[in-house]
Amino acid sequence: MNNQEYINAGSGVLMNTYSRLPLAIVKGEGCRVWDGDGKEYLDFVAGIAVNSVGHCHPKVVKALQEQARTLIHCSNLYWIPGQGEVGELLVKITGLARIFFCNSGAEANEGALKLARKYAKLKGHPERFAVITMERSFHGRTLATLTATGQAKVQKGYEPLPNGFCYVPYNDFDAVAAATTEKTCAVLLEPVQGEGGVIVPNAEYIQKLAAFCRERDILLIFDEVQTGIGRTGKFFAHEHFGVRPDILTMAKALGGGGPVGAFMATEEVASAFVPGDHGTTFGGNPLMMAAAKATLDVVLEEKLVENSAAMGEYLTAELKKLQARFPLIREIRGLGLIIGVECADAVGPVQEMCLQRGLMIGAAGPNVLRLVPPLIIDKNDVDRALAILTMSLEQYQKGVKA
Repeated sequence: MNNQEYINAGSGVLMNTYSRLPLAIVKGEGCRVWDGDGKEYLDFVAGIAVNSVGHCHPKVVKALQEQARTLIHCSNLYWIPGQGEVGELLVKITGLARIFFCNSGAEANEGALKLARKYAKLKGHPERFAVITMERSFHGRTLATLTATGQAKVQKGYEPLPNGFCYVPYNDFDAVAAATTEKTCAVLLEPVQGEGGVIVPNAEYIQKLAAFCRERDILLIFDEVQTGIGRTGKFFAHEHFGVRPDILTMAKALGGGGPVGAFMATEEVASAFVPGDHGTTFGGNPLMMAAAKATLDVVLEEKLVENSAAMGEYLTAELKKLQARFPLIREIRGLGLIIGVECADAVGPVQEMCLQRGLMIGAAGPNVLRLVPPLIIDKNDVDRALAILTMSLEQYQKGVKA
């Protein structure tokens, strides 16, 4: 089948929930993918920060194949060996004490919100249920997590929304303090906002927020669904700020392309959950635990956190050179290999020009290009991406349509 045949097959049966590009991705290897017509692309979207170890990494593929021959699914009514292995590794990395495995970032954030409310009740605060989140944040598509998301556009049409959420400007500690009431049980935020435009906060803001929450026994929840597992040049983004959350959520890169999510907590906070309080049918299944273990091994063995820091520094420096050449570019920001290029105009035309030249590049809002390539990326591929982006910017500047 070719691109058009895949489009024809899906357009008549799939719900209209995505503005899909007119191509089908049928194969991936490393930092490259191929469409249904056989065209090759350098992938700087990486499944929206999912394929951090690249597409079809041999160690992840081997782990999945071997596990699929042994046991694919087992209920959480029984002990699943892979959960202990992956859990021990993440406990060691984060310094947190307990973990719950699920299937996605939205589920991880949903579980974190439930745990925060349950903890408040356990601590003798039945009045505490409210959560402060940030404007321009993104936390998921379930009713609770889209309500937690500080963007009206994702909430439109789903009213009435669950109560107990309020929104304050990001990177504004005084706004958090002013919004806190006797009903507040938690503050939820991304240590780097992804969908909101790749916004990096001040260290002082995060540190003051952590101290404020600790003093008032308000839980601090970091949503690291997009920034976790090495994306920012640290294993988790909060490490840049020298703080540790009470609850930490992750997904995207954890499974090497497979659907794996998790949330972690301190021993005290995690103790609020008892059997029957939370659960999942597929979360932590043997197949995805094999994928997660292989993925984490690759990240550590191939030093991808360090590569993210190095390649991110190089890519950012080169993008700033482009900023000096092209008035369209207003700002370059990010950490490691999550980088935002804010432009004066909508970035759709530049994205299309890049795609035609074989570079897949994402967006975080209408006027911000988002670069989140696989963490295995090397200087040659970064230079190739920069060359394509440069040609596309030149074309846009000349007013030539894609």
